[in-house]
Amino acid sequence: MNDKTKSILDQIIGQSKHLSWMKNGLCYLTVHGSHAYNTNVETSDWDYKGVCVPTLPYYIGSQHRFEQAELKDPDTVIYELRKFITLASNANPNTLEILFTDPEDHLFVNEIGKTLLDHKERFLSKRIRFSMGGYAHNQLKRIQLHRGYLLNKVLVPPSRKEMGLPEQTLIPQDQMMAVEADIEKELNRYNFDFMEGLDDATKIAIKEIMSQMLVELKITAEDKWMASARKVGLSDNFIEIMQKERAYKNLKSQYDKYQEWKKNRNPVRAAMEEKFGFDGKHGLHLIRLLRMCKEILETGKVIVKRPDKEELIAIRNGFWSYDELIEQADKLNAEIDVLYKSCSVLPHTPDFNFLDKLCVGLIQKCIM
Repeated sequence: MNDKTKSILDQIIGQSKHLSWMKNGLCYLTVHGSHAYNTNVETSDWDYKGVCVPTLPYYIGSQHRFEQAELKDPDTVIYELRKFITLASNANPNTLEILFTDPEDHLFVNEIGKTLLDHKERFLSKRIRFSMGGYAHNQLKRIQLHRGYLLNKVLVPPSRKEMGLPEQTLIPQDQMMAVEADIEKELNRYNFDFMEGLDDATKIAIKEIMSQMLVELKITAEDKWMASARKVGLSDNFIEIMQKERAYKNLKSQYDKYQEWKKNRNPVRAAMEEKFGFDGKHGLHLIRLLRMCKEILETGKVIVKRPDKEELIAIRNGFWSYDELIEQADKLNAEIDVLYKSCSVLPHTPDFNFLDKLCVGLIQKCIM
Protein backbone atom coordinates (compact mmCIF):
# COMPACT_ATOMS: atom_id res chain seq x y z
CA MET A 1 0.00 0.00 0.00
CA ASN A 2 1.60 3.27 -1.12
CA ASP A 3 1.77 6.52 0.85
CA LYS A 4 -1.09 8.20 -1.06
CA THR A 5 -3.44 5.30 -0.31
CA LYS A 6 -2.40 5.29 3.36
CA SER A 7 -2.98 9.04 3.58
CA ILE A 8 -6.46 8.79 2.06
CA LEU A 9 -7.42 5.91 4.37
CA ASP A 10 -6.07 7.74 7.43
CA GLN A 11 -8.24 10.76 6.58
CA ILE A 12 -11.35 8.64 6.02
CA ILE A 13 -10.83 6.70 9.25
CA GLY A 14 -10.17 9.99 11.04
CA GLN A 15 -13.65 11.16 10.07
CA SER A 16 -15.32 8.23 11.83
CA LYS A 17 -14.04 5.68 14.33
CA HIS A 18 -16.50 3.17 12.84
CA LEU A 19 -14.47 3.03 9.63
CA SER A 20 -11.30 1.56 11.12
CA TRP A 21 -12.02 -1.65 9.16
CA MET A 22 -11.30 0.32 5.95
CA LYS A 23 -7.55 -0.44 6.17
CA ASN A 24 -8.25 -4.13 5.64
CA GLY A 25 -11.49 -3.66 3.70
CA LEU A 26 -10.19 -1.59 0.81
CA CYS A 27 -10.16 -3.63 -2.41
CA TYR A 28 -9.37 -1.12 -5.13
CA LEU A 29 -8.35 2.52 -5.44
CA THR A 30 -7.60 4.38 -8.67
CA VAL A 31 -7.03 7.85 -10.03
CA HIS A 32 -10.19 9.33 -11.53
CA GLY A 33 -11.17 12.53 -13.31
CA SER A 34 -8.97 14.69 -15.52
CA HIS A 35 -5.71 12.97 -14.51
CA ALA A 36 -7.21 9.61 -15.50
CA TYR A 37 -8.53 11.06 -18.80
CA ASN A 38 -5.12 12.69 -19.40
CA THR A 39 -6.88 16.03 -19.92
CA ASN A 40 -5.52 17.65 -16.77
CA VAL A 41 -3.92 21.08 -16.72
CA GLU A 42 -1.66 22.67 -14.11
CA THR A 43 -4.58 23.73 -11.91
CA SER A 44 -6.45 20.39 -12.08
CA ASP A 45 -7.25 18.74 -8.76
CA TRP A 46 -6.59 15.06 -8.13
CA ASP A 47 -9.62 12.73 -7.90
CA TYR A 48 -9.75 9.16 -6.62
CA LYS A 49 -12.39 6.44 -6.57
CA GLY A 50 -12.38 3.00 -5.04
CA VAL A 51 -14.26 -0.05 -3.78
CA CYS A 52 -14.28 -1.69 -0.36
CA VAL A 53 -15.95 -4.52 1.56
CA PRO A 54 -16.96 -3.73 5.17
CA THR A 55 -16.89 -6.27 7.99
CA LEU A 56 -19.62 -8.83 8.70
CA PRO A 57 -21.72 -6.63 11.09
CA TYR A 58 -22.40 -4.21 8.23
CA TYR A 59 -24.13 -7.00 6.31
CA ILE A 60 -26.01 -8.89 9.01
CA GLY A 61 -26.09 -6.50 11.99
CA SER A 62 -28.56 -3.76 12.90
CA GLN A 63 -26.24 -1.02 14.18
CA HIS A 64 -24.18 -0.03 11.15
CA ARG A 65 -24.84 0.83 7.53
CA PHE A 66 -22.32 1.79 4.88
CA GLU A 67 -22.65 2.76 1.22
CA GLN A 68 -19.68 5.00 0.57
CA ALA A 69 -17.01 7.15 2.19
CA GLU A 70 -16.03 10.55 0.85
CA LEU A 71 -13.25 13.11 1.18
CA LYS A 72 -13.14 16.65 -0.18
CA ASP A 73 -9.38 17.04 -0.22
CA PRO A 74 -8.31 15.09 -2.14
CA ASP A 75 -11.67 14.51 -3.84
CA THR A 76 -12.30 10.82 -3.07
CA VAL A 77 -15.21 8.38 -3.11
CA ILE A 78 -14.90 4.76 -1.97
CA TYR A 79 -17.99 2.62 -2.63
CA GLU A 80 -19.19 -0.45 -0.76
CA LEU A 81 -18.98 -3.38 -3.18
CA ARG A 82 -22.73 -3.94 -3.59
CA LYS A 83 -23.39 -0.28 -4.33
CA PHE A 84 -20.50 -0.19 -6.77
CA ILE A 85 -21.72 -3.26 -8.67
CA THR A 86 -25.26 -1.85 -8.79
CA LEU A 87 -24.10 1.49 -10.19
CA ALA A 88 -21.61 -0.01 -12.63
CA SER A 89 -24.07 -2.60 -13.96
CA ASN A 90 -26.56 0.21 -14.56
CA ALA A 91 -23.88 1.92 -16.70
CA ASN A 92 -23.30 4.84 -14.36
CA PRO A 93 -20.38 6.51 -16.21
CA ASN A 94 -18.50 7.86 -13.18
CA THR A 95 -18.55 4.41 -11.60
CA LEU A 96 -18.18 2.14 -14.61
CA GLU A 97 -15.15 3.90 -16.04
CA ILE A 98 -12.99 3.35 -12.92
CA LEU A 99 -12.78 -0.32 -13.94
CA PHE A 100 -11.10 0.79 -17.17
CA THR A 101 -8.49 3.28 -15.91
CA ASP A 102 -4.89 2.58 -16.90
CA PRO A 103 -3.00 0.17 -14.62
CA GLU A 104 -0.47 2.94 -13.99
CA ASP A 105 -3.30 4.88 -12.32
CA HIS A 106 -4.18 2.06 -9.91
CA LEU A 107 -3.05 3.00 -6.41
CA PHE A 108 -4.19 -0.20 -4.73
CA VAL A 109 -5.54 -3.54 -6.00
CA ASN A 110 -5.97 -6.63 -3.83
CA GLU A 111 -7.36 -10.04 -4.84
CA ILE A 112 -10.97 -8.81 -4.71
CA GLY A 113 -10.10 -5.75 -6.77
CA LYS A 114 -8.25 -7.87 -9.31
CA THR A 115 -11.29 -10.13 -9.71
CA LEU A 116 -13.47 -7.09 -10.39
CA LEU A 117 -11.00 -5.86 -13.01
CA ASP A 118 -10.83 -9.32 -14.59
CA HIS A 119 -14.61 -9.20 -15.15
CA LYS A 120 -14.93 -5.55 -16.13
CA GLU A 121 -16.30 -6.29 -19.61
CA ARG A 122 -19.24 -8.14 -18.02
CA PHE A 123 -20.56 -4.76 -16.79
CA LEU A 124 -20.87 -3.28 -20.28
CA SER A 125 -24.19 -3.01 -22.10
CA LYS A 126 -26.09 -0.81 -24.52
CA ARG A 127 -27.47 1.04 -21.51
CA ILE A 128 -24.42 3.25 -21.90
CA ARG A 129 -26.33 5.05 -24.66
CA PHE A 130 -28.71 6.53 -22.13
CA SER A 131 -26.51 6.87 -19.06
CA MET A 132 -23.43 8.39 -20.67
CA GLY A 133 -25.61 10.15 -23.22
CA GLY A 134 -27.67 11.51 -20.32
CA TYR A 135 -24.56 12.88 -18.63
CA ALA A 136 -23.55 14.53 -21.90
CA HIS A 137 -27.03 16.03 -22.22
CA ASN A 138 -26.67 17.56 -18.74
CA GLN A 139 -23.35 19.13 -19.76
CA LEU A 140 -25.02 20.58 -22.86
CA LYS A 141 -27.91 22.02 -20.83
CA ARG A 142 -25.43 23.65 -18.44
CA ILE A 143 -23.51 25.16 -21.37
CA GLN A 144 -26.73 26.52 -22.89
CA LEU A 145 -27.98 27.89 -19.57
CA HIS A 146 -24.72 29.74 -18.89
CA ARG A 147 -24.54 30.99 -22.46
CA GLY A 148 -28.03 32.41 -21.98
CA TYR A 149 -26.76 34.23 -18.90
CA LEU A 150 -23.85 35.65 -20.91
CA LEU A 151 -25.94 36.83 -23.86
CA ASN A 152 -28.98 38.03 -21.94
CA LYS A 153 -27.61 39.50 -18.73
CA VAL A 154 -30.36 39.94 -16.16
CA LEU A 155 -29.54 43.29 -14.55
CA VAL A 156 -32.67 43.94 -12.49
CA PRO A 157 -35.07 41.60 -10.71
CA PRO A 158 -38.55 41.23 -12.25
CA SER A 159 -41.34 43.28 -10.70
CA ARG A 160 -44.86 42.17 -9.93
CA LYS A 161 -46.18 45.29 -11.65
CA GLU A 162 -44.64 44.44 -15.02
CA MET A 163 -46.25 41.01 -14.75
CA GLY A 164 -49.68 42.61 -14.30
CA LEU A 165 -49.83 41.70 -10.61
CA PRO A 166 -50.60 43.86 -7.55
CA GLU A 167 -47.85 44.37 -4.97
CA GLN A 168 -49.47 41.75 -2.77
CA THR A 169 -50.90 38.50 -4.11
CA LEU A 170 -54.67 38.34 -4.45
CA ILE A 171 -54.63 34.69 -3.44
CA PRO A 172 -53.97 33.94 0.27
CA GLN A 173 -50.80 31.90 0.78
CA ASP A 174 -52.58 28.92 2.38
CA GLN A 175 -55.10 28.78 -0.47
CA MET A 176 -52.31 29.02 -3.06
CA MET A 177 -50.42 26.15 -1.40
CA ALA A 178 -53.54 23.99 -1.23
CA VAL A 179 -54.36 24.55 -4.90
CA GLU A 180 -50.77 23.92 -5.97
CA ALA A 181 -50.78 20.68 -3.99
CA ASP A 182 -53.94 19.53 -5.80
CA ILE A 183 -52.43 20.40 -9.18
CA GLU A 184 -49.17 18.67 -8.24
CA LYS A 185 -51.06 15.45 -7.49
CA GLU A 186 -52.65 15.61 -10.91
CA LEU A 187 -49.31 16.41 -12.58
CA ASN A 188 -47.73 13.40 -10.92
CA ARG A 189 -49.63 11.26 -13.38
CA TYR A 190 -47.08 12.47 -15.95
CA ASN A 191 -44.17 11.23 -13.82
CA PHE A 192 -44.67 7.59 -14.75
CA ASP A 193 -44.93 5.87 -11.36
CA PHE A 194 -44.43 2.52 -13.08
CA MET A 195 -40.74 3.40 -13.48
CA GLU A 196 -40.06 3.27 -9.75
CA GLY A 197 -38.34 -0.11 -9.89
CA LEU A 198 -36.40 0.54 -13.07
CA ASP A 199 -32.71 1.36 -13.31
CA ASP A 200 -31.55 4.89 -14.14
CA ALA A 201 -30.55 4.11 -17.74
CA THR A 202 -34.01 2.68 -18.53
CA LYS A 203 -35.73 5.66 -16.86
CA ILE A 204 -33.68 8.06 -18.98
CA ALA A 205 -34.57 6.12 -22.13
CA ILE A 206 -38.31 6.11 -21.37
CA LYS A 207 -38.34 9.80 -20.43
CA GLU A 208 -36.49 10.69 -23.65
CA ILE A 209 -39.05 8.77 -25.72
CA MET A 210 -42.03 10.27 -23.88
CA SER A 211 -40.55 13.80 -24.06
CA GLN A 212 -40.07 13.44 -27.81
CA MET A 213 -43.65 12.22 -28.20
CA LEU A 214 -44.94 15.25 -26.26
CA VAL A 215 -42.84 17.57 -28.45
CA GLU A 216 -44.23 15.97 -31.58
CA LEU A 217 -47.74 16.37 -30.20
CA LYS A 218 -46.85 19.98 -29.30
CA ILE A 219 -47.73 19.42 -25.66
CA THR A 220 -45.71 21.71 -23.40
CA ALA A 221 -45.19 21.70 -19.63
CA GLU A 222 -47.58 24.66 -19.46
CA ASP A 223 -50.20 22.66 -21.37
CA LYS A 224 -49.90 19.87 -18.81
CA TRP A 225 -50.23 22.38 -15.97
CA MET A 226 -53.32 23.99 -17.55
CA ALA A 227 -54.97 20.61 -18.08
CA SER A 228 -54.27 19.62 -14.49
CA ALA A 229 -55.57 22.97 -13.16
CA ARG A 230 -58.84 22.58 -15.04
CA LYS A 231 -59.17 18.98 -13.91
CA VAL A 232 -59.11 20.00 -10.23
CA GLY A 233 -61.99 22.43 -10.93
CA LEU A 234 -60.32 25.87 -11.07
CA SER A 235 -62.09 28.71 -12.90
CA ASP A 236 -60.46 30.40 -15.90
CA ASN A 237 -60.09 33.63 -13.90
CA PHE A 238 -58.33 31.84 -11.04
CA ILE A 239 -56.10 29.99 -13.51
CA GLU A 240 -55.15 33.29 -15.19
CA ILE A 241 -54.07 34.79 -11.85
CA MET A 242 -52.13 31.67 -10.95
CA GLN A 243 -50.39 31.69 -14.34
CA LYS A 244 -49.20 35.25 -13.74
CA GLU A 245 -48.02 34.32 -10.27
CA ARG A 246 -46.20 31.30 -11.69
CA ALA A 247 -44.60 33.41 -14.44
CA TYR A 248 -43.40 35.96 -11.87
CA LYS A 249 -42.08 33.20 -9.60
CA ASN A 250 -40.20 31.60 -12.53
CA LEU A 251 -38.59 34.90 -13.57
CA LYS A 252 -37.64 35.63 -9.97
CA SER A 253 -36.11 32.16 -9.70
CA GLN A 254 -34.13 32.71 -12.93
CA TYR A 255 -32.88 36.05 -11.63
CA ASP A 256 -31.83 34.52 -8.30
CA LYS A 257 -30.03 31.64 -10.06
CA TYR A 258 -28.27 34.11 -12.34
CA GLN A 259 -27.09 36.15 -9.34
CA GLU A 260 -25.91 32.98 -7.58
CA TRP A 261 -24.06 31.84 -10.71
CA LYS A 262 -22.41 35.26 -11.12
CA LYS A 263 -21.37 35.34 -7.46
CA ASN A 264 -19.83 31.84 -7.37
CA ARG A 265 -18.08 31.70 -10.75
CA ASN A 266 -14.49 30.54 -10.85
CA PRO A 267 -12.61 33.70 -11.96
CA VAL A 268 -10.43 31.89 -14.52
CA ARG A 269 -13.35 29.96 -16.04
CA ALA A 270 -15.51 33.09 -15.94
CA ALA A 271 -12.94 34.99 -18.01
CA MET A 272 -12.81 32.14 -20.54
CA GLU A 273 -16.60 32.00 -20.66
CA GLU A 274 -16.78 35.72 -21.39
CA LYS A 275 -14.11 35.39 -24.09
CA PHE A 276 -15.34 32.27 -25.90
CA GLY A 277 -19.09 32.37 -25.18
CA PHE A 278 -19.29 29.09 -23.28
CA ASP A 279 -17.56 27.18 -20.49
CA GLY A 280 -14.74 25.26 -22.15
CA LYS A 281 -14.50 22.71 -19.35
CA HIS A 282 -18.14 21.72 -19.84
CA GLY A 283 -17.48 21.65 -23.60
CA LEU A 284 -14.55 19.28 -23.09
CA HIS A 285 -16.66 16.89 -21.01
CA LEU A 286 -19.58 17.08 -23.44
CA ILE A 287 -17.43 15.91 -26.36
CA ARG A 288 -15.48 13.41 -24.24
CA LEU A 289 -18.67 11.75 -23.00
CA LEU A 290 -20.20 11.55 -26.48
CA ARG A 291 -17.01 10.18 -28.03
CA MET A 292 -16.62 7.59 -25.29
CA CYS A 293 -20.26 6.57 -25.69
CA LYS A 294 -19.75 6.14 -29.44
CA GLU A 295 -16.54 4.14 -28.93
CA ILE A 296 -18.16 1.78 -26.44
CA LEU A 297 -21.13 1.06 -28.71
CA GLU A 298 -18.84 0.69 -31.73
CA THR A 299 -16.05 -1.41 -30.24
CA GLY A 300 -17.09 -2.57 -26.76
CA LYS A 301 -13.99 -0.81 -25.40
CA VAL A 302 -13.89 1.89 -22.71
CA ILE A 303 -10.99 4.23 -23.45
CA VAL A 304 -10.50 6.33 -20.33
CA LYS A 305 -6.99 7.62 -21.07
CA ARG A 306 -7.96 9.82 -23.99
CA PRO A 307 -5.96 9.54 -27.24
CA ASP A 308 -7.66 12.78 -28.32
CA LYS A 309 -6.45 14.68 -25.25
CA GLU A 310 -4.84 17.52 -27.25
CA GLU A 311 -8.08 18.28 -29.06
CA LEU A 312 -10.13 18.02 -25.86
CA ILE A 313 -7.81 20.42 -24.06
CA ALA A 314 -8.00 22.72 -27.09
CA ILE A 315 -11.81 22.68 -26.81
CA ARG A 316 -11.46 23.62 -23.15
CA ASN A 317 -9.23 26.53 -24.24
CA GLY A 318 -11.71 27.87 -26.79
CA PHE A 319 -10.37 26.31 -30.01
CA TRP A 320 -13.95 25.58 -31.14
CA SER A 321 -16.64 28.21 -31.37
CA TYR A 322 -19.96 27.61 -29.67
CA ASP A 323 -21.59 26.82 -33.02
CA GLU A 324 -18.84 24.30 -33.85
CA LEU A 325 -19.27 22.66 -30.45
CA ILE A 326 -23.03 22.26 -30.94
CA GLU A 327 -22.56 21.02 -34.51
CA GLN A 328 -20.11 18.32 -33.37
CA ALA A 329 -22.33 17.32 -30.42
CA ASP A 330 -25.35 16.95 -32.73
CA LYS A 331 -23.29 14.91 -35.20
CA LEU A 332 -22.04 12.57 -32.45
CA ASN A 333 -25.54 12.16 -31.02
CA ALA A 334 -26.87 11.16 -34.44
CA GLU A 335 -24.05 8.63 -34.89
CA ILE A 336 -24.69 7.23 -31.40
CA ASP A 337 -28.38 6.74 -32.20
CA VAL A 338 -27.46 4.73 -35.31
CA LEU A 339 -24.91 2.65 -33.39
CA TYR A 340 -27.35 1.93 -30.59
CA LYS A 341 -29.79 0.38 -33.06
CA SER A 342 -27.14 -1.57 -34.98
CA CYS A 343 -24.70 -2.40 -32.17
CA SER A 344 -23.88 -6.10 -31.98
CA VAL A 345 -20.84 -6.06 -29.70
CA LEU A 346 -22.82 -5.36 -26.52
CA PRO A 347 -25.94 -6.89 -24.94
CA HIS A 348 -28.95 -4.69 -24.18
CA THR A 349 -28.37 -5.34 -20.48
CA PRO A 350 -25.53 -6.98 -18.56
CA ASP A 351 -25.91 -10.48 -17.11
CA PHE A 352 -27.31 -9.47 -13.74
CA ASN A 353 -27.36 -13.04 -12.45
CA PHE A 354 -23.65 -13.41 -13.12
CA LEU A 355 -22.85 -10.06 -11.50
CA ASP A 356 -25.00 -10.94 -8.49
CA LYS A 357 -23.15 -14.23 -8.01
CA LEU A 358 -19.86 -12.38 -8.44
CA CYS A 359 -20.88 -9.93 -5.73
CA VAL A 360 -21.96 -12.68 -3.31
CA GLY A 361 -18.77 -14.66 -3.90
CA LEU A 362 -16.49 -11.68 -3.36
CA ILE A 363 -18.21 -10.65 -0.13
CA GLN A 364 -18.13 -14.21 1.18
CA LYS A 365 -14.42 -14.41 0.40
CA CYS A 366 -13.82 -11.24 2.43
CA ILE A 367 -15.93 -11.77 5.53
CA MET A 368 -16.49 -15.50 5.96
